[in-house]
Amino acid sequence: MHEQQLRHWIAQVRCGRLPRRDFMARLAALGLAPAVASALLQGTAVQAQPTPAYKPTRRGGGGLLRVLLWQGPTLLNPHFATGTKDADGARVFYEALARWDVDGELRPVLAAEIPSRANGGVAADGRSVTWRLKRDVRWHDGQPFTAADVLFNASYVGDPEVGATTSGNFKDLRFVQVDRHTVRVEFPQPTPFWASAYCVTSLIPRHIFAAFTGSKSRDAPANLRPVGTGPYRFADFKPGDLLTGTLNADYHAPNRPHFDRLEIKGGGDAISAARTVLQTGEFDFGWNLQAEDELLKRMEAGGKGRVVFAPGGTMEFIMLNFTDPVTEVDGERSHASTRHPLFRDPVVRQAVALCIDRKGIQDFIYGRTAVSTPNIVHNPARFRSPNLKAEFDPDKAAALLEAAGWKRGPDGVREKAGRKLKLLFQTSVNGARQKTQSVIKAACQKAGIELELKAVTSAAFFSADVANPDTNGRFQADIQMYASGMGQPDPARFMDRYVSWEIATKANKWQGRNALRWRNDEFDRLYSAAATELDPVKRAAMFIRMNDLVCGDGYLIPLMFRFNVSAVANRLVAPPTGWDLDMSGLAEWYRETA
Repeated sequence: MHEQQLRHWIAQVRCGRLPRRDFMARLAALGLAPAVASALLQGTAVQAQPTPAYKPTRRGGGGLLRVLLWQGPTLLNPHFATGTKDADGARVFYEALARWDVDGELRPVLAAEIPSRANGGVAADGRSVTWRLKRDVRWHDGQPFTAADVLFNASYVGDPEVGATTSGNFKDLRFVQVDRHTVRVEFPQPTPFWASAYCVTSLIPRHIFAAFTGSKSRDAPANLRPVGTGPYRFADFKPGDLLTGTLNADYHAPNRPHFDRLEIKGGGDAISAARTVLQTGEFDFGWNLQAEDELLKRMEAGGKGRVVFAPGGTMEFIMLNFTDPVTEVDGERSHASTRHPLFRDPVVRQAVALCIDRKGIQDFIYGRTAVSTPNIVHNPARFRSPNLKAEFDPDKAAALLEAAGWKRGPDGVREKAGRKLKLLFQTSVNGARQKTQSVIKAACQKAGIELELKAVTSAAFFSADVANPDTNGRFQADIQMYASGMGQPDPARFMDRYVSWEIATKANKWQGRNALRWRNDEFDRLYSAAATELDPVKRAAMFIRMNDLVCGDGYLIPLMFRFNVSAVANRLVAPPTGWDLDMSGLAEWYRETA
């Protein structure tokens, strides 16, 4: 589709000549998701998408809702959450200004409406957003929720002594109380994606936590006994084991919640979680099912539930080390000043990519849980590049290497100038990943490339321990594979993993987001320009070009666009989302009558 045509359609919507519904239909015909329309039409006078139908006509009456989070929450202050398990546990009680739905659309929660240019909430210069809050919201102890609570959360996490894991969500933002129920968020520069993580971060009450700020923050009793605004009130908590709640009779949304009681059980693993919903029916909802699809299909045959897939922004990918993982510079391997002695030859990078059967890995390992893709940004669709293609051909890889002077030795491994194509390939311990490693190893062997496979426990591989040489951030291997999520329906925070100033080094304790160590001046310039580009069409084109640069250079090899996978009991209606916490839509859950 030509940019000129798209702009023409947008102009027609803005002047009222083309209905929004027709515009969305035209985008759908081109294979673009509904979320594209809202982003492209930001600032137009259009109606918001209706929320999914909620059938219950009264509050309560649904009995007990049983949820299994096989990684059970260990604390209930959202600002101290060390993973999704803790954030989901806290979200049962604490709510955010808004939440993301399955289409990547913002839905109001504590906000009365989503800010837009049309309602005066989004400034034309992109430097501020004004949030109007609901006026009928009360904390579980009866105290009113006001703008002062929003400002308190910003100051609370901004205190370094608090040590909040959510501090980055509020970084460089200025919160101003306009009145008791209005907050203005000011940005240091024009900000095209103003709906960043701050607006979907769970909020805690000022009157409860004001006495526990700074160095006292970890002593607050409410860290384990929350007083929130959510659909369920706190009842009891055994960290890592069982969390219970009861219906909030004063909840601010009509006819919600449906369930009278809630139990969240921790422990076990993804497979046992799936089994308790799909086969035995002991639970209503099983979270984060990191299991092979064939196994899930067999469990579904039990007839108690179904597997639900929600698209978000999670990508499984392979990295070819841009730097040398063997040579030490100032006591640091994979130093940013070095180049990988084998991968600096583009033919070697191309050959490795040709030995990766993305389609086969999807069909025989991931099944319904993922889609193969040549792009690191696959969703939202407006940022998906049409320019790259995936190819699997080990024979072609062998021919390219042969022509480039990489000759087979007596052991079948190719070599050139005294260097053998022997590579260390590491990933975390995970059934699907070990199978993927084996498939790639066999294809590489056919082309004359020898892979040594290494599997590191997840606790070590994803650790921030600076003394651990096996972390993905240290990347002391030739190749590594893992997954990362976008977290929000915009690629800015995701694509900063490839800017030069985020390279992981010893100086930043290997916490820089660019573990690949790849650098490209054009990519850096585009990323900086996109940070303030308010034209959504131009900005999308910038990210598509960035995608093509980093994927086209061959050091980053996208594998799978992975869905969020859950197990849901047959009669449970639990609208999914791949863009937010599973518990973010808990108020909308209900059980259909038989």
